[in-house]
Amino acid sequence: MENFNYQLFMMINVTPNSPFWLINVAEFLAKQAIDIIPIVLLIAWLWVPRRELVIKTLIALAFGVILAKALGTIFPHVRPFIQGVGYQLLDHSNTPSFPSNHGTGAFTFALAFLFWGRLGIGMFFMAWALGIAWSRVYLGVHWPMDMAGALIVGLISCFLTQWVWSLWGKPFLTNLEKIYHRIFILPIKKSWVKY
Repeated sequence: MENFNYQLFMMINVTPNSPFWLINVAEFLAKQAIDIIPIVLLIAWLWVPRRELVIKTLIALAFGVILAKALGTIFPHVRPFIQGVGYQLLDHSNTPSFPSNHGTGAFTFALAFLFWGRLGIGMFFMAWALGIAWSRVYLGVHWPMDMAGALIVGLISCFLTQWVWSLWGKPFLTNLEKIYHRIFILPIKKSWVKY
């Protein structure tokens, strides 16, 4: 498995001959693309509104963070640049690489929209998540298996969230919406945000 991981990394990783425009695309995906998560969730809460989707996504992301941290502690794996493998064009600290935190967040978010949102937008976010995963391998800070692990963590996080939601989700959402209605009473009355 390690040999396959290494060979796949070498196929994906940037080279001195890589086009400058592709490096720029990869840097945007690796650094800024993840920032759309809070923006999308805020829009989905205030203006769409898809509040059940928002809360389930946030719960799944929390599970993802916890699982990724636990796996990184139990199964630490060094990053490619620490082993002197390939080329690194993205600054990164020497933390365990498995599973990728960026990959976990992106895949969990995309899977949440696939499972609980609309298929079309879920497919768009999955392509976005794959782009983030590719970029971080391409720029030399992750192994491909780090991203495969992140996808699996995302799946497990969504399944755990669905189980938790079946037990306590509806009353939790009702209470959150009551709090939201009290706090945002003026913007709601002025139709700046949805009820």
